[in-house]
Amino acid sequence: MKLSFIYPLFFLFCTFAIAQDGNTPKLLVGATLNYEELNTIKEKLFLKDFKYLTPANAAKQSAIHPEPGKWNWKKINDFIDFANKNNIIVRMHSPVSPQASKWAKNDNRTAEELTKNMEEYMLAVSKRFNTEKCIKYMDVVNETILANGNWFGPKKGVDQWENPWVKMGFDENGYPLYILKAFALATTYAPNVKLVYNQNAGMEDILWDKVKETILYVRSKGYRVDGIGWQGHIQLGAKRQDFIDNMDVTIQKMSDLIDWAHAHDLAFHVTELDYLIKDEYKNELKTEREHQKKLYDKIVDLLIEKSKQGEVTLNLWDLGVRHKKDSGNFQSIYNKKFKPTPAYFSIQKALKASNP
Repeated sequence: MKLSFIYPLFFLFCTFAIAQDGNTPKLLVGATLNYEELNTIKEKLFLKDFKYLTPANAAKQSAIHPEPGKWNWKKINDFIDFANKNNIIVRMHSPVSPQASKWAKNDNRTAEELTKNMEEYMLAVSKRFNTEKCIKYMDVVNETILANGNWFGPKKGVDQWENPWVKMGFDENGYPLYILKAFALATTYAPNVKLVYNQNAGMEDILWDKVKETILYVRSKGYRVDGIGWQGHIQLGAKRQDFIDNMDVTIQKMSDLIDWAHAHDLAFHVTELDYLIKDEYKNELKTEREHQKKLYDKIVDLLIEKSKQGEVTLNLWDLGVRHKKDSGNFQSIYNKKFKPTPAYFSIQKALKASNP
């Protein structure tokens, strides 16, 4: 049976970065916060343990440059101030992605309009983020390929998960222009920031083969790609028994993907890790949280080991419980009352490994 874990959810929360210093792995453990969670209990929980921040969706095109002539910098500027005040390293989740504005998703948008809007956005964020010493990483594109290996594209209307940027067209070898243009701008105007190609879905071979091919193609054009991001929304789109039966198989596939990344001088980022307990299993909460801990332990162990050979990061997508309509509740490391769940102690293991 095949495990298909993931797919995106949109409120990012926790991040660990594992880097190499000689043969001693170091874990930089952090969290993403939503803007409305600043100055709340979640901010306090973040500061208690973490020194690595991803500011949720505050740096995306839909937030910063939703339409021609309109710019909104306050939220991301407040996050940067928060990071500087607390000596925090930042990964900007600011990709050209399906998390686009309704203006961009409008079915009447032309390739020329989309190109102008996207280029203005990437130029502005690249210049802005390049000047901030707290910003170490930046997602450039996100969710570009479907689990079946096809390019992810537009849909009718403006209320669906879609990727309108494909309408900008393809180059002579069939690669989306928006990917090439985004990396071209980031390469030129954000030389101080490490550039990440972020991707959702599970460990499907056809998908990751295309990601690898695309990254190598982008580099062949002279543009910089410094890391692969894998989201990791566990159980979204997967049957529970498939997940349990295939846990070790999937961990091995992740291990192989990390090895490929390191062999090509790429960091590997787990960017949006959380665990969906579906409504049909809500009465088995204790058992499901033990499954979550078992997986988190395996991921943490793997990343600690892989950090000895190259750069690896891990990002938890939320600190608490997040509801997904008609599906269930995504779990992180605290319950609804902000008490630690079993998975919290997997993260403590990572923290301990960061200070041997």
